Amino acid sequence: MTFMTFLAAALPPSLVSFLPFLLIIAVFYFLLIRPNQKKQQQWQQMLSNLKAGDKVTTTGGIRGTIISVKDDAFQLRIPPDNIKMEVVKSAIASVTTPEEEAK
Repeated sequence: MTFMTFLAAALPPSLVSFLPFLLIIAVFYFLLIRPNQKKQQQWQQMLSNLKAGDKVTTTGGIRGTIISVKDDAFQLRIPPDNIKMEVVKSAIASVTTPEEEAK
């Protein structure tokens, strides 16, 4: 007697027919929803730790150095002409580390 036949015999028929749907929901949660939530938390943590002097890359691919931090935006200095640009915090994709710049 396998585990599934034992489980099917022990549970009411309505619950047995509902069990695959519960399994699918659990798989979706652990493979799709949970990793996305973790990535979102890491991104929020990165945004909250940014300060003046950090080098960042925006979602549009613009690289610059943070000059000042406001409530909902950053002011960036864009090389080589030292252009100043203001971008919203949600536009920051990543922090550029010195190792990445050397490449």
